[in-house]
Amino acid sequence: MRNIFSAILVSGLLLSGCSSRSESTVSDNTNPLIPEKTSTGLFGNQRARDAIYQGRPLQQVTGLTIEPSQGGAIIRVLGVAERQGVYDVRLTPVNVGDQPVNGVLAYRLEGVLPSSDTPVGTVATREVMAARAVTNQTLAGAREIRVEARENVQVSRR
Repeated sequence: MRNIFSAILVSGLLLSGCSSRSESTVSDNTNPLIPEKTSTGLFGNQRARDAIYQGRPLQQVTGLTIEPSQGGAIIRVLGVAERQGVYDVRLTPVNVGDQPVNGVLAYRLEGVLPSSDTPVGTVATREVMAARAVTNQTLAGAREIRVEARENVQVSRR
C-alpha cells in the first residue's frame, strides 16, 4: 500500500512539472470576453444573411392558408420539393420591399437543396412547410396574396 501511494505521489509531481506556461497577447484596447462583431453570426445583420441565401424555387405549392394574428397575419404554405433533404425553406418576397404591387402581395416558395444526391421518395417524404408573418400595414394595400412555385401558383383573395 505504501509503495502504491509513493508511486502516485511521484508521478503526480512529475506530471505537474511538465505543464507549460502560456502568455497573453491581448492588447489593452480589447476585451477578450467580448466577441468581435461579425455580420453573419447568430445576431448578425439580417440583410447580410439574406444576401447569401441559396434557395431555389420548389416544385409545387399544395396548400395556402392565411391566419389572422395580432398586428397582421401569418401566411402558411405547404409544398412539395423535387427530392428529399430540402432544408431552409422560406417564403421569399417577389415584390421589392415586401409591399403589394397593384394589390398583389407575391411570394416564392424556395428551399436549399442538399449538396449530395438524395432519393426522390414518395410525395409524403418531400412535403415542406413555410410561414411568414406580415403586418397590417402590408396587408392594407393587398387584395390578393400569391405564392408561386416552379410548377404552379396558389392565390388567396379577400
